[in-house]
Amino acid sequence: MTLIVQEILAKTILSKSKIYPWVINPYTGCQHGCSYCYARFMKRVTGHREPWGEFVDVKINAADLLREEIKKKKRGKVWVSGVCDPYQPLEAKYKLTRQCLEILARNTWPVIIQTRSPLVLRDIDIIRGGRDFEVGFSVTTADDSIRKLFEPGAPPIEERINALDELHKAGIRTYAMIAPVLPGAEGLAELLKGKIDYVLVDRMNYHYADWVYRKYGLEDQHTDDLFERVKQKFASL
Repeated sequence: MTLIVQEILAKTILSKSKIYPWVINPYTGCQHGCSYCYARFMKRVTGHREPWGEFVDVKINAADLLREEIKKKKRGKVWVSGVCDPYQPLEAKYKLTRQCLEILARNTWPVIIQTRSPLVLRDIDIIRGGRDFEVGFSVTTADDSIRKLFEPGAPPIEERINALDELHKAGIRTYAMIAPVLPGAEGLAELLKGKIDYVLVDRMNYHYADWVYRKYGLEDQHTDDLFERVKQKFASL
């Protein structure tokens, strides 16, 4: 697969969100290319014709924009990120997420980070120094063979669990986002025990991943019963 990377100048970086007051997306597109990702709708907005996961626009002026916008907008919790993974592999080179976190920490804005990548550990110094920072990992199953079917471009489940453990031991507030709930998610309760402060369990959007269920004969596991079983597993955490 050829990844098409474009460096672009964004017009704004601190945007209003329906989930938290603000959201920052340093990138458009995501190398992880998860089969179920709702952020595919961005293609309708950006005009990209490449398959999801095969393009990334890098907002190289993200930090410059944030330095100015943070002076003008009302302080509120910032979600990093909503329609991309802020720690997708390109972040190792561009460090846009790190630069934005530094600005947010310096201005004492609260931040909630959501990722699938242990690259977030690189920035543990900034996160620990933030006034109200927390980090969550999207984990959809305890079975890495299932992860490979739905999230072949994302880091292994074990690496995510270990990263959560390290962050939690460092005194950082951590959470797990189980969305969508994939086969094997029941096993996450035991793996995450003692490593998170809370968990979010959500059906989210299965629409785009239906073909994966059909391809591997998993339709019988794609049910509301699975969702309820996973919720019950975490009820005691």
